[in-house]
Order: sequence, then structure tokens, then C-alpha cells
Amino acid sequence: MSDLAKRIIPCLDIVNGNVAKGIKFEAVKAIGDPIELAVYYQNEGADELVFYDINATVEMRSTFINLVERIAETIKIPFTVGGGIRTVDDIYNALLSGADKVSVNSAAILNPEIIYQGAKRFGNQCMVASMDVRKLGEEYFVYTHGGKNRTTYNAIDWAKRCETLGAGELVINAIDQDGVKKGYDLALMQQIREVVNIPIIASGGAGNMKDFEDLFELDAADGAIAASIFHYKTLAIPSLKSRLSRSGIVIREVM
Repeated sequence: MSDLAKRIIPCLDIVNGNVAKGIKFEAVKAIGDPIELAVYYQNEGADELVFYDINATVEMRSTFINLVERIAETIKIPFTVGGGIRTVDDIYNALLSGADKVSVNSAAILNPEIIYQGAKRFGNQCMVASMDVRKLGEEYFVYTHGGKNRTTYNAIDWAKRCETLGAGELVINAIDQDGVKKGYDLALMQQIREVVNIPIIASGGAGNMKDFEDLFELDAADGAIAASIFHYKTLAIPSLKSRLSRSGIVIREVM
């Protein structure tokens, strides 16, 4: 197992200025105010936060950029932003507004060069390649547009290509696990782990402490994203970190 501390990362999906959550990318409902939740998670001991503007394709980007500026002014832990990032200028604006990293998903499928251009201009550490993945038969495929459109890309091959293009980190979203609380897709994470040398963040499926434990004991990922169990206070981050530490998993202490 890696000696690097595993990261616990709440994910905040933004819809109409509010944090929202759905199941398998559908049935989305409002949860709360993003600034209040960001402060709460920082105080709870989250290592990072991720904010996705999931309606970015139909909303004005400026609204989200204003929110990014407010988040940067309010919290001290690192955070990543994604959703509607289509150009290098979008990456620049997000970073200039205070984000530590920028996540690209559908835009990278349409124009893989955006990863290369972003990494070259701002550094690999700023570029996160996010993949929405679903299993068909025995093969994993990448999807775009909130999990609606299947691409021809095999997820394992696409992960390798993202690293080659300059992504400094991968976020692997298992669509079929999203919101159902039955555990991370360990097989998917392990397959990608075998072919890349950059950090992997697992997303989709966390329902209890054991799900995090299983993921990290296999060393299938460097960090774990979760939403529902944190938003609804099913699981407290200090308790989770305590459990993981007792299991011998290297974790950052809650300050």
C-alpha cells in the first residue's frame, strides 16, 4: 500500500446555486448552500472538496465563477471545480478565481488536446481528468453529458491516454454505483490502477465505512469521493478517519 495519506473528498454538485444530489445521475434534489457546506466539511476534516456545476451546459458560466471566488475566500483546504470547462480560457478563469485544480470530462472527449494545453500552461497538478464510466458486458465504457451519451472509448484505454496527455490526476465516476451506497467499483479502480502512474480518485457507491476501508486496503485509489453519506450526515468524517487509521490506513489527522 502507498505511504501517501489517502484523501477523503466530499463532492458538491451545484444546481441553480445550490448543492444537489441524485441517484445514477438522475432524480436530483437540493441539499443546501455550497458555502455553508464547504465550511462545514473543512471543519469536519475533509482533505479536499470537489464542486461540479452539473448544469453548466445550459447555465451561464459567470454564476459559477462568482461562486468559486466566494469559496476561495471562505475555505483554506484545496478544491477542484468542474462542469462546462471547454477551453483553456475556462481553465484559466477557474484557477484565477481561486480553484486549485480544474476537472475536465466531456470537453476532453471532444477535444483531448485541452488536457495537454492546460497541463502545459498551468502544470499537470492543475489538470484533473474526470471519467463517467459504465460497464457493458465485460467492458467499461466512458460516457459524456452527465452519463447520457456512450462514447467508443474503453475506460482503461482512455485513462492511459489522459495520463499521456498530461493529466495529473484521474477521477473515476462509476455511474451504476452513483448514489446507491453499495460500495465503490473496486474491479474498475484496480484495472485503471494497473495501467497509470498518477493518483486515482474513486467516485460512486460509498455507503458505509467499510466501503472506504475496502477501497484503501486494496490500494485501488488514492482518494475517495462521496456525497450522499456526508450530505445527509449518515457518516461523519472524523469517525471515518478514526476507523481507517485503526485499520492501518495512512490518513491525514482531523485538526
